[in-house]
Amino acid sequence: MQIARLALAVFALPAAWLAAQTRPLIMGQNGVVVSGHHLASDAGLDMLKKGGNAVDAGVATVFAQAVVEFDRFGIGGEVPILIYLADRKKVVAINGHGPAPLKATLEWFSQRNIEAIPGDCFLPAVVPAVVDSLVLALDEYGTLSLAEVLEPAIRIADQGFSVYEPYLGHVEDLAPRFNSEWPSSAKIFLRDGRVPKVGDVIVQKDLARTLRRLAEAEAGAKGEGRSAGLRAARDLFYRGEMTREIVDFQAGFECTDALGFKSPGLLSLEDFAGYHAQVEEPAHAAYRGVDVYKAGFWSQGPVLLQTLNILEGFDVSGMRHNSAPYLHLLAESMKLAYADREWYYADPNFVGVPEQGLLSKQYAAERRKLISLETPSLTLRPGDPYPFQPRQQAHGPIPEEIAFRPDAEGTTGTRVADSRGNVFSATPSGGWFTSSPIIEGLGFVLGTRGQSFWLDPTRANRLEPGKKPRTTLTPSLALKDGKPFLAWGTPGGDVQDQANLQVFLNIVEFGMDAQSAIEAPLIQILDFPPSFFPRRSSPGNIAVETRLAPEVAAQLEQMGHKIRPAGPWSLGDVTVVQVDPERGVLFGAAGPRRNKSYAVAY
Repeated sequence: MQIARLALAVFALPAAWLAAQTRPLIMGQNGVVVSGHHLASDAGLDMLKKGGNAVDAGVATVFAQAVVEFDRFGIGGEVPILIYLADRKKVVAINGHGPAPLKATLEWFSQRNIEAIPGDCFLPAVVPAVVDSLVLALDEYGTLSLAEVLEPAIRIADQGFSVYEPYLGHVEDLAPRFNSEWPSSAKIFLRDGRVPKVGDVIVQKDLARTLRRLAEAEAGAKGEGRSAGLRAARDLFYRGEMTREIVDFQAGFECTDALGFKSPGLLSLEDFAGYHAQVEEPAHAAYRGVDVYKAGFWSQGPVLLQTLNILEGFDVSGMRHNSAPYLHLLAESMKLAYADREWYYADPNFVGVPEQGLLSKQYAAERRKLISLETPSLTLRPGDPYPFQPRQQAHGPIPEEIAFRPDAEGTTGTRVADSRGNVFSATPSGGWFTSSPIIEGLGFVLGTRGQSFWLDPTRANRLEPGKKPRTTLTPSLALKDGKPFLAWGTPGGDVQDQANLQVFLNIVEFGMDAQSAIEAPLIQILDFPPSFFPRRSSPGNIAVETRLAPEVAAQLEQMGHKIRPAGPWSLGDVTVVQVDPERGVLFGAAGPRRNKSYAVAY
């Protein structure tokens, strides 16, 4: 009751919002951590309590998530990161994404009659980005050692944790494959070939040993300084003995994928040695006085910014929340942004992305004219942003509409804020044990993000050696009056920035507190080609959480939308940190959608 009264006083919310909450709004003055599992959140909070900053806590949380959320994320995956640095008053992005192998060419796949990169085994594997990205964050912006931030993850992997229902469900689904094809995975997750029970302890000795080896490499270079120790740890993974163990395993293991194609992996020592995570300028847009930051156009993040630019021309707060006209407007605005994502977004090191034009307010005004407030569009229409930026050559003729492939999960989240004003927002994903066999002796798997490449040479996001696939991973961070305001994000593939958009608007336009904002019913449009195999679209379809008022769903159908009822708590799993710098209060919110996300504060 005390929390509800305080939240009401802080945010001036209607009581109806608060009554709908399934979990309390968490508050603290010294630090807050929100992640996909309570043990991972505890790991981050431990770093804050020992004097570390938000980056130290964020890195510790992500490493712990790679242990306790291995069904959705592992160290063989990716981790795009946004960080607000209080001392510099600046937001930076870490491009935590690995490139395709040098052997991965359009010709290689064409010669084998492969039309879409599968979502399992080794053909979609890119260079694992997690270790280098986290070490880079720690080196540039953290204060603690790698050994310190790894300690909780090593301990949990070594001693084990009690397996929970969603995790166990993934083990159960994959048990036949573990037993018949992936013995290294069966050894970790099964008991004499059988699925464990809820509450049984999952121990990952090989993963603990791998993380301990990284800490030992750091210690071996301790006399040369902190940065030298961190470099020694990353070099063990990307240029050392561990590199060869990874490459040799995937080169010597023929894995049968969803296409029925049996093949070893394409990664080489050269691919690992050439990889380095990068600090970059984030993409940015202002919306009604709030500065919103996203990862660059190698991610889907700017679709949120483009959609906000379009929506800025409408009286959003004057519409009834989650009414049919409001949801129709969101759907039609998102369709325009996602159409641009499909045609323009790709690794900027390989494709000239018209970034300035795509984020131009004038371009948004032109796109806004295409929206009908009465009927839905059933076409995917990329725009022409080139007149709104300095001259740049297009990667191909802009189509009037993008052809559909007719219709026939993973990821987690990490949000941290400290009392010094630093904020860490990351979306760890990939490297989950459901799509690839455990690397013998190392305890983790390679990711499958390469499935997001197109094998169509006309696409900006086409496969090229050394190129990074456009990713769905999209952390968010916002400032208000130049000060930290929100850090948020969600798992869910292509739904990520759709859920992120709705939660943001719930807070900014409708005055909800963070917990109420993430618990409100969500929708998902399905018009554009998904980023994952087999990449089939459903024009005009909207997935709707069944907690949405039935009359609203009926009104959307009358307008011409095709409604797909989704589970009551099924779209994404947004986690939020909200900062009140005037009073020095930090808020954390974790929803019930996956029944495991957890916010902690002190």
